[in-house]
Amino acid sequence: MTYTPFTITVRGRLVSFDRPVVMGILNITPDSFYDGGRHNTPDTMLTHARWLLDEGADIIDIGAASSRPGAQLLPPEIEAQHLEKAIRILRCEFPDALFSVDTCYSHPARRAIEAGADIVNDISGGNFDEKMFQTVAELQVPYILMHNRALPSEMQQHTGYSDIIDDLTKYFSSRLDTLYRLGVKDIILDPGFGFAKTVEENHELLHRLDELTTLFREPLLTALSRKSMIYKPLGITPDNALAGTIALDTVALLKGSRLLRVHDPRPALETIKLLFNNQ
Repeated sequence: MTYTPFTITVRGRLVSFDRPVVMGILNITPDSFYDGGRHNTPDTMLTHARWLLDEGADIIDIGAASSRPGAQLLPPEIEAQHLEKAIRILRCEFPDALFSVDTCYSHPARRAIEAGADIVNDISGGNFDEKMFQTVAELQVPYILMHNRALPSEMQQHTGYSDIIDDLTKYFSSRLDTLYRLGVKDIILDPGFGFAKTVEENHELLHRLDELTTLFREPLLTALSRKSMIYKPLGITPDNALAGTIALDTVALLKGSRLLRVHDPRPALETIKLLFNNQ
């Protein structure tokens, strides 16, 4: 397989990715669907971050508010406090690591970046906070733009697409135009698996992912790890969904995904090495 490298600018330096990127998940929330409550103290947070890096994560994505279906988001100020504290602890211990922050509000995003984070990962695509795009432009940081239709508490009431690729194409095109006009330079697209999509819609999207990677020059991130589109059809729990995650991550890579957001970096990295001739 061939791979098209991409670069992002982080804190004034150009970072090049010559193989697909592994983004490791660090949830500091008490209620995430898979690992809630496991990493929400300084010691457990540092231990898990070190494990993610040792297992091959290129980026660590830090979330302080669960976005699982039905979840209630934290107030921005509370989320900002959690993210800022976590970033300061992690940046002190891992000065050279790349950190993204999973937030849909501009205030926590700004506080986290000022504390030492590198990337803003927004599950709302700018929909939940009208100041998010302008804030990212002012901060001049890479931005992950995800497709979504509604708050986590109600998003599964907003499924149904006449053509899912057509919907995502219009969504991304409109937002990319706004972001580029504001001066945002590094944008990564996330089709939003599990967000306002049924299990069947998620699988259709996955198997048509190459239509998106053909249409857009921006690198595409897929976040499939241990999600319900894996464990529900198999009748298992998220704890037992690693093999299914590897299988669907393989499909995503074959369809052109250039970043994988995962709970388990080593299997993702091994999959990448096998598919891309040990790059």
